[in-house]
Amino acid sequence: MTSFTPPAAHATRPDLRGTFGMVGSTHWIATASAQAVLERGGNAFDAAVAGAFVLHVVEPHLNGPGGDMTGVFVTAEEPGAPRVLVGQGPAPAGATIEHYRSEGLDLVPGSGALAAAVPGSVDAWLLLLRDHGTWDLADVLAFAVGYARDGHPLLERVAGTLSAVAGLFREHWPTSAAHWLPDGEVPAPGTVVTNPEYADLLDAVVAAGSGAATRAEAIDLARAAWRERVGAAVEAFVATPHRHADGGDHAGVITAADIAGFEASYEDATTVTFRGYTVAKTGAWGQGPALLATLKILEGFDDAALDPSTELGAHTVIEAQKLALADRDVWYGDPASDDVPLTYLLSEEYAAVRRALVGDAASHELRPGDVPGRTTPALPVLRTEYATSAPAGSLPGAPGGGAAAGVGEPTVQVSTGSTSGPVVEPVETPDSPEHTGATRGDTCHIDVVDRWGNMVSATPSGGWLQSSPTVPGLGFCLGTRLQMTWLDEASPSALTPGRRPRTTLTPTLVLRDGEPVIALGSPGGDQQDQWQLLFLLRVLVGGYTPQQAIDAPALHTTSFPGSFWPRTWTPGGAVVEDRLGDDVIAALEGRGHVVTRAGDWALGRLSAVTRDPATGLLGAAANPRGAQGYAAGR
Repeated sequence: MTSFTPPAAHATRPDLRGTFGMVGSTHWIATASAQAVLERGGNAFDAAVAGAFVLHVVEPHLNGPGGDMTGVFVTAEEPGAPRVLVGQGPAPAGATIEHYRSEGLDLVPGSGALAAAVPGSVDAWLLLLRDHGTWDLADVLAFAVGYARDGHPLLERVAGTLSAVAGLFREHWPTSAAHWLPDGEVPAPGTVVTNPEYADLLDAVVAAGSGAATRAEAIDLARAAWRERVGAAVEAFVATPHRHADGGDHAGVITAADIAGFEASYEDATTVTFRGYTVAKTGAWGQGPALLATLKILEGFDDAALDPSTELGAHTVIEAQKLALADRDVWYGDPASDDVPLTYLLSEEYAAVRRALVGDAASHELRPGDVPGRTTPALPVLRTEYATSAPAGSLPGAPGGGAAAGVGEPTVQVSTGSTSGPVVEPVETPDSPEHTGATRGDTCHIDVVDRWGNMVSATPSGGWLQSSPTVPGLGFCLGTRLQMTWLDEASPSALTPGRRPRTTLTPTLVLRDGEPVIALGSPGGDQQDQWQLLFLLRVLVGGYTPQQAIDAPALHTTSFPGSFWPRTWTPGGAVVEDRLGDDVIAALEGRGHVVTRAGDWALGRLSAVTRDPATGLLGAAANPRGAQGYAAGR
């Protein structure tokens, strides 16, 4: 143990240990399903796919089949070669800046079909199963089909989300009302709910491959059937205008051809070294490299400056994150060529330049760096609030024309007025007798490691039930990932047909001496990597166990433009758990941080699995916040 603040004497949950297989996820049913696959001889990839499809069913307010995902994994055959599973679909062919401006928009809406990228999650999971799994598709999907057809207990948070958007569903999204409001009412928490349309769709997809000669051919036939059925249903449905987050009614632009043209893929992971470990993330089409840049900035500080539980450590971590996120918002995107200077942005040379900017006081500026020989792109629009002309009650879930349903990926409510911070529960308003305030979608996560050494970390998201109207015949809706893009041709994240929006989904894999040792991740939109950074510092530098690191007090900055509509920020903003302590919080305020207290147990939704290459000992840990995530294994 270093000089870090000692962890709490008692963990909320045990650090699981074993040699057979381990799973951690954001819902206990998904964890149990994935572990059941391991118990029946499946590998980590079979288990992760089974668990992911269950997440579509049991966490519908957090993700869905119409959304997206990213994963990072290694195989037992190539343990030192981390790969990224790309389940992030691109912007449709009709998603042009000109079209959105012609609709009277200055931002991509946070909900409604205009915000939908091409769904990528399902195809990505099936690709992973084909190439690295061992089970037949029917067996893998049986868990999700069972819960969709026979039912599962409705989470309290799903009921809360439905309460917040019930008016929207009744007045503007009738297909969602028919699906989620039986007899016109919100189901009570614990009610057994079903999704027979989705179960039928999965059965049909499996049946499409039943006559194939090989397992791989069967999965490819299933992928083709998915594209055909989903594409036809989506194109027909979104052609009718419906309510969006801006308060207007718009038709979508996504077509069957867009869906037919997408195939998930793999990429080499982007990596840096930190204190002898290799950390693997997505490329610059995701926010993952911002975590890598933060680690490189922090690597040059003494251990005492890296403890997030102290004034110095919390300040240093927040200031380093601001610098990395500023570069994310100016430099990152999905270019047609190698336009993102990522090699330089992650270099030792550049980290030293950025490190020198970390001062004693909190910065209230957005400070991207310069790249030699390149013109630094203009800053994005910086708004501390977003005014809309939508009349009261016309926005999804917002009686006063405020934030809208289905936008964002946050996980706790903050009161700064900034939507960079996260929200999961409905917001009460003084003039509202019921939950009619803003809700936000969130994200799921799953990690799996098996006894052979396969390891995968994946973050499914998007397509939550409140993101857009339910598509008839499918049992789910589209996602809203295009709200990551800007209606600004000069931005590296400009809305461009065929390009991926810069996703916030950012799972992590950690290696040591060419072997995987940790897979981790978290929901939380812009906060995902910020919370993972705290885990990495406490485990890799502070000597915490994974469960101790997950339990420890969390914090993040909101001093950057949020990735989600309406793209506002809080200059100098810092959101902290109260358990950080009054003295530390007061000291941060003394340094100029604009602090919001989130409560004792509010920030972070991390899970993790581990492996010791020397002994084969496996581990798992999960988040206690929200009483939903769970780890299992033996």
